Amino acid sequence: MTETRIDPAIDLALVEWSGLNGLPRFDRVKDDAFAASFDAALAAHEAEIDAIAGNAEPPTFENTVVALEIAGDELSRVSALFWSRAGANTNDTIQALEREIAPKMSRHYSKIGTNAVLFRRIDTLWEGRAALSLSLEQTRVLERHWKGFVKSGAKLEKPQQDRLSAINETLAGLGAKFGQNVLADEKSWALLLDEGEALDGLPDFLKDAMAAAARERGEDGRYAVTLSRSIIEPFLTFSARRDLREQAFRAWVARGENAGDTDNRGIVKDTLALRAEKAGLLGYANFAALKLDNTMAKTPEAVNGLLMQVWEKAVARAREEEAELAALVAEEGRNHEVMPWDWRYYAEKLRAKKFNFSEAELKPYLQLEKVIEACFDVAERLFGIHAIEKKDVPVYHPDVRVFEIRDREDRLVAMFLGDYFARASKRSGAWMSSYQSQHRLPLKNGAIGELPIIYNVCNFAKPAEGKPALLSLDDARTLFHEFGHALHGMLSDVTYPSVSGTGVSRDFVELPSQLYEHWLTVPEILTRYAVHYQTGEAMPQALLDKVLAARTFNSGFATVEFTSSALVDMAFHTEGAVEDPMAVQAAVLARIGMPKSIVMRHATPHFQHVFSGDGYSAGYYSYMWSEVLDADAFAAFTETGDAFNPAMAERLKTYIYAVGGSVDPEDAYKAFRGKLPSPEAMLEKKGLAA
Repeated sequence: MTETRIDPAIDLALVEWSGLNGLPRFDRVKDDAFAASFDAALAAHEAEIDAIAGNAEPPTFENTVVALEIAGDELSRVSALFWSRAGANTNDTIQALEREIAPKMSRHYSKIGTNAVLFRRIDTLWEGRAALSLSLEQTRVLERHWKGFVKSGAKLEKPQQDRLSAINETLAGLGAKFGQNVLADEKSWALLLDEGEALDGLPDFLKDAMAAAARERGEDGRYAVTLSRSIIEPFLTFSARRDLREQAFRAWVARGENAGDTDNRGIVKDTLALRAEKAGLLGYANFAALKLDNTMAKTPEAVNGLLMQVWEKAVARAREEEAELAALVAEEGRNHEVMPWDWRYYAEKLRAKKFNFSEAELKPYLQLEKVIEACFDVAERLFGIHAIEKKDVPVYHPDVRVFEIRDREDRLVAMFLGDYFARASKRSGAWMSSYQSQHRLPLKNGAIGELPIIYNVCNFAKPAEGKPALLSLDDARTLFHEFGHALHGMLSDVTYPSVSGTGVSRDFVELPSQLYEHWLTVPEILTRYAVHYQTGEAMPQALLDKVLAARTFNSGFATVEFTSSALVDMAFHTEGAVEDPMAVQAAVLARIGMPKSIVMRHATPHFQHVFSGDGYSAGYYSYMWSEVLDADAFAAFTETGDAFNPAMAERLKTYIYAVGGSVDPEDAYKAFRGKLPSPEAMLEKKGLAA
């Protein structure tokens, strides 16, 4: 075994993971170790890159591409720990370093991407690939590296390369600041209430969560409405106090738009201008064209075509829904319009009237613990893996839970961490990420490949001490969704790290997650796991039938919320630099006929998918693109009459969850299903089919 030398400036706790099955020793990770360790790890990676570029031997796939695949291990480990901390358990020290590290990392990778000597080696391999006898996966890996260099400016002249590097560095800093501003607005606002009429209409589970949130803010005995989705949404759903709903709603939608240090409107303007300039330097008509170049959708026209097809049906349905809500307002003897802070409240009343059940009636049957068990059970039935929780393992926060994932032969296939509760140190939303990805390459330390270490982060309301966490149906879907992403990482079976797990095109990455959501509402899963937290009794069949019958209830509202956000995202990134982003948002919403009673799911100043980094920039549509795929994919099971059909499950694992980016996504989907889907199954799932 070759001895691996690690720069003494790198804190060993950040790179030598000696915990259970190779987990990091989170208890030994110190905030003040990151800065020097990043600098040393960046330098070590740069030295590795120089050695690959300066290799006197002619370029081969092994000495160039494989060498790039395994280079920078220390940097990958330091980065994985840091960005996990920055998202899920941050503080002032981490945030200050984040603002410094984001542009520094961008500068580092820009230097690699414009290394002319290294690109010549990659370009030589790419141009001569036909004679290299590469496997399909190797060809995909080579293509990914070659395109990555081209999009980093490797073919540009030096002045243009320098400008592109400067743009990327500035964008990285802007993205970090954008996300921190949203988190600051969420942390700083709370509506504190006392016992009495201010709590009218609120069910016990919500009051418990609000009491816990108030205690966290040092207001024991009071109740806090926070801007965490797990509290604000049920408050808007159940509060009988219209004035308080409006107050809370306005604060929720104003995140990032409060004049002062946390206002994101200027960041959005600068970001759009720089993205447009970047696209122009690389020869694209606009930033959307650049981002869509390597996706299934391929063009902005294809994206907008799908979005508008769905929009027309969704807005028509939403107007019908609004009329029904307005009738309820009138029945109560009120004369106000249906406003955005009214919709959830009256929709819940309408649901109770139409289907004779409410979210409050359903929630006692959706215990977090049982929904987690359901997630694992579905994975075992479909893919033959099971989870074993491991206690007393060091983690980055006391709420984090650790699981071994094992196959039918009890072989360890992955480690999984679940971080489920909202807190002030965690950014909003829910996500999956990895500390390390599955692959089978020999490493510098002599090991062969790596075990996937995957984590899910959610923001469910934490219950009072001694009480179970109860989820809404939407919360439960979120948990299934993120575990679907986790399975994509844990079931990966590829050779090369760059195409492992979720290393796929943006509009394919949501397929495994959205598809997995379907199994939550398979009757035999709900019957087994939807049990009352007090009595242990299964959800009554009558209630289960109502839940299933109501699956498309309020679908116009939900689809309008999403689609308007996706259309605004595409407009921003096809128009380019704009003087006033909020005017563009308003113009797009006016043009498409956005109902006054509904707002975008993510208004521009807090649209973190798009502006806190560029992960979903010109890509928010991908949830709907993948929804076309997931509706058709689940139909493959229902057509057999068995939601757990073994043969279909094996095809799903082989062609969707295991292949990562080693196969073109269209080819992967056709291998699973035999054809590409049309939007009809998705529209039918939403209840929007003609």
